[in-house]
Amino acid sequence: MTTDRRRGDIDRAVHVLRSGGLIGLPTETVYGLGADASNEAAVRRIFAVKGRPADHPLIVHIGHAAALDVWADAPSLAARRLAEACWPGPLTLLVPKSSSVLDVVTGGRATVGVRVPSHPMALAVLRAFAGGVAAPSANRFGKVSPTTAAHVLADLGDDIDFVLDGGPCDIGVESTIVDCSVEPPQILRPGGVSAARVHAVIAGAVGEPDGPSRASGMLPSHYAPTCGIEVVTSLTDGKATMARLDAQPGRRELIDLSIDSNAAARDLYGILRDADRRGVDILVVVEPADDGIGAAVRDRLRKAAAPRV
Repeated sequence: MTTDRRRGDIDRAVHVLRSGGLIGLPTETVYGLGADASNEAAVRRIFAVKGRPADHPLIVHIGHAAALDVWADAPSLAARRLAEACWPGPLTLLVPKSSSVLDVVTGGRATVGVRVPSHPMALAVLRAFAGGVAAPSANRFGKVSPTTAAHVLADLGDDIDFVLDGGPCDIGVESTIVDCSVEPPQILRPGGVSAARVHAVIAGAVGEPDGPSRASGMLPSHYAPTCGIEVVTSLTDGKATMARLDAQPGRRELIDLSIDSNAAARDLYGILRDADRRGVDILVVVEPADDGIGAAVRDRLRKAAAPRV
C-alpha cells in the first residue's frame, strides 16, 4: 500500500468515526469494531451489530498514555506503572471510570478498560481522531475473532461502514487485561503481555480473578468456531484422541500448536476459521506450554472448547 493510499484510508477512518459510523480497526492483537466512545448512538450500534449483551463492557482505545486521566478517575500507581512500561502495546487496564465515560461503554459498571495499541495505523487513527474509540473484536459476539481485514468483511459485511486494512495482526490474540481497580491488581485475561511482565512492572502481588465477569473475554464460552474443539496436552495424546474418534462420523483433524507459542497465537484464529470453511467437525488441538503468550492461547482454546451458550 502506498503512503498516499494509507494516509487517505486513515483520513477516511477518522471521518467515519466523527460521523458516528463504525470502522474495522487493525491492532497488533485482533481487528476491532470501532466507534467514537463519546457518541452513545454509535456505541449502541456496536452492540447491535455484534449481538453483544448490553452489560458486557467495551475497551476504549486511546492514542497516548497521557489520555488515561481523561478516562480514569485517579488511576492507581500500579496502573500508571503498567501504562508507562507497556503502552503502546497489548495491555488493557481496568480502572475506575471518570465522570465523562458513558455508561453504555462500561455496561453500567464503575470501571472502564483502556489501552493504547501499538499498531501504527491504529495509532495514526487514534491520534488524528484525538478521542477514545470503543472497540471490541470485529466479529459476531462469542465467535472467532478476526485477524485480517477479510475476516472482518466476511463476518460483518454491510453492517460496518469502513474497514481499515492494516494487514494480518502481529500477535493474533486479544490484549492482556489487568484490573487495577482492586488491590492487589488481578489479571482478568491473559494476552500479549505476559503475567511475568505484569509482576515485574508492578513489583508487588498480583491476585487471581474472582467474582463475576467484568471485562471482555471472561465468559466461559467464547472465541467459538462452529466445529467442535478437543484440547490435548501432547502430540501423543492428540494421536490417541484421533484414534478414539475414528469410530465416530464426521471429519476430524489434528493441529499441533505446541512447537512455537508465538506462531500459535498469530495463527490460532485463522486455523479455527479455516477448519469451519473446510467443514471440519472436530479439531483436536495440542496446546502450547503455559508460559508467555502460550497462556493466552491455552485460555482461548479452553473457551473455544467450552459448552456453547
